[in-house]
Amino acid sequence: MSAEQTAALKKVLKPIHLWAIAVGLVISGEYFGWNYGWGVSGTIGFLIATLVVTVMYVTFIFSFTELTTSIPQAGGPFSYAYRAFGWWGGLIAGYATLVEFLVTPPAIAFALGSYTHFLYPNLQVLEVAFACYAIFIAINLLGIKESATFSLVVTLLAVGELLIYVGIVAPHFSYETFVAEPMPFGWAGVFAALPFAIWFYLAIEGVAMVAEEVEDPKRTISRGYIYGILTLVILALAVMVFTGGIAPWQELSDIDYPLPAALGIVLGRDSGLTQLFASLGLFGLIASFHGTIIGYSRQIFALAREGYLPSFLGNVNARFQTPHWALVAGGVAGCVALSLGTTDQVIILAALGAVVMYIISMVALFALRVREPQLERPFAVPAFPYFPAIALALSALCLIAIVYYNFTLSLWFFGGLAVVSLVFVVAGRHKTMENLQQSEEQRQA
Repeated sequence: MSAEQTAALKKVLKPIHLWAIAVGLVISGEYFGWNYGWGVSGTIGFLIATLVVTVMYVTFIFSFTELTTSIPQAGGPFSYAYRAFGWWGGLIAGYATLVEFLVTPPAIAFALGSYTHFLYPNLQVLEVAFACYAIFIAINLLGIKESATFSLVVTLLAVGELLIYVGIVAPHFSYETFVAEPMPFGWAGVFAALPFAIWFYLAIEGVAMVAEEVEDPKRTISRGYIYGILTLVILALAVMVFTGGIAPWQELSDIDYPLPAALGIVLGRDSGLTQLFASLGLFGLIASFHGTIIGYSRQIFALAREGYLPSFLGNVNARFQTPHWALVAGGVAGCVALSLGTTDQVIILAALGAVVMYIISMVALFALRVREPQLERPFAVPAFPYFPAIALALSALCLIAIVYYNFTLSLWFFGGLAVVSLVFVVAGRHKTMENLQQSEEQRQA
């Protein structure tokens, strides 16, 4: 057996690293993407959608933390659903999570290209996006501690920058501007805006995928998650509300750089501060891009290790202890997606994958409480069963809204799941997985 097949992931991450990965994974959602929600709901309609999604994420993260600390494996949601429901649960969760983490980086890479083009018009958007993939895959190949330290630095810079942005625009906030045409599409617009509100928090669950690389995961993971979600709630609401009072929402609802555009309105397009902010704004996008690359690589690694993907994708580099083939394969898929989709479509597809994964994760939590009452749970979800029930109900509501307003994209998503499931069954992999699970249960008994 080769060195790369026997090498294991390295346990080096501390709470501060997990906070940085949790916030870093998501923080680009404060910089762009969410503003498309104004285009379908207006400011007040989108505020209502954001508050609903915020409740969903707070209850979900507290519930999800129980699963992550009880089963700290790189597969994250795949591992929990597999344990609760066998091969089919693992397949659904793995597919949904993989879609989320493969299509999110292209959206962020496109925004990185757009921000860079805003600053340097001679640089083309797609050229910058492809270059970002090459650079950050290389950084991730060097090792998880190096990657996490990089994530910590850029996340701190991104959080600081958002706080400075709020400080600059807050004095120019106009309540009259914020409530002008507050719900032009009525309550239907609120439902249509849900996937864009999800973008504020989407991918925070990616922390679960570095669980095997955490020092003392039973204590560390819960701290990283909880501090992370609290940070993001404050930033999301502040950025969205204050930006909405700067200019009519129609001016900012269909661009990939709403914050520099808002500063341009307040300070002037050619202001040194506007240019500086657009330059620094790259830190938030970089933090999320870097974090989602960590996420997709660990998900591909875990699925390959369990037999859902080709086995070579589950190999670990003997020198750097990183899943090198998984990193490269996800990068190739992302570059293909970059060439095919628009930002709003990619956001909707990522949100679709996310809510399907949230639903099966919450159902798995309930199932494991019944099936494995003796499972060690270092962090028990507060207010059980209400928190996971609220998260499950709101996730289902979001799924219904996304499918209703984006039927064609939803057909592609669920059609892909059907094809993958059919291939899996025809190839007989489900029988192999069932036998492995039975052997594991007998060994534990």
